[in-house]
Amino acid sequence: MTDILAPSRAARRLVWTGAGMPASDGAGVKLNRVIGQPALPDLDPFLMLDEFGSDDPAAYIAGFPSHPHRGFETVTYMLAGRMRHKDNAGNEGLLGPGSVQWMTAGRGIVHSEMPEQSEGLMQGFQLWVNLPAKDKMTAPRYQDIAADLIPTVEVAGGVSARVIAGEIGGVKGPVDPGVTQPIFLDLALDAGAAAALPLPAGHNAFIYVYEGEARVGDDGQRLGKGRIGVLSTGESVTLAADAGARLILVAGKPLREPVAKYGPFVMNTEAELRQAFADYRAGRF
Repeated sequence: MTDILAPSRAARRLVWTGAGMPASDGAGVKLNRVIGQPALPDLDPFLMLDEFGSDDPAAYIAGFPSHPHRGFETVTYMLAGRMRHKDNAGNEGLLGPGSVQWMTAGRGIVHSEMPEQSEGLMQGFQLWVNLPAKDKMTAPRYQDIAADLIPTVEVAGGVSARVIAGEIGGVKGPVDPGVTQPIFLDLALDAGAAAALPLPAGHNAFIYVYEGEARVGDDGQRLGKGRIGVLSTGESVTLAADAGARLILVAGKPLREPVAKYGPFVMNTEAELRQAFADYRAGRF
């Protein structure tokens, strides 16, 4: 996808739109795979985006039992429901509605993510963010951020943003940024509202609408619920909603490095992938 994002100082526009595809992961959790599917395999530095959302416990209750990761970061953003995290280093935490976990897997972690409810809505996102080669074997770490620690800023009349990562309107998100200088905003637009949001010109960026319909760019291209829009490069993006919308706006500095990935491991070469599997089987995570 990055080949079509020609450098520009102009306002951003949609250059590609599409829908996610049904998928299943963990012990059978039903997902909508938005990035990491054949139509959009990645968007440097983003490797995968899964949306989960169901009020049917059968779709999520089996959760994600213990599994390994190496070489990248996982970002779990909960909109509704509760998810308990545990790992093989003794770390444990509970993600509730509106909370975020930004996990840097680094050289290796084995963890589980299990729903802690048997009824009710479970809704949220998990985003995979690549790490540069120099950081792939760093020590694992967690940034567990409670909902009340995520600031909300009104960026225009009728447009508010929960700032998870990055900065907007002088308000910084609580995530400690890495090399990819991530921006992660959860935006709410009232009916008839509009705003022009600044973005770093060199970042790759996308929008995913999870409620309502948004209009994107100066040409007002429509992006409906359940659809992702990849943005051109540029210094800002205009968003509007005729009848209200909720969406995430995510951007990151591309790494432009080779990617070798298989299952839960993301490295730079096939040899590093083989070593990751060998280390995991030998209990070195």
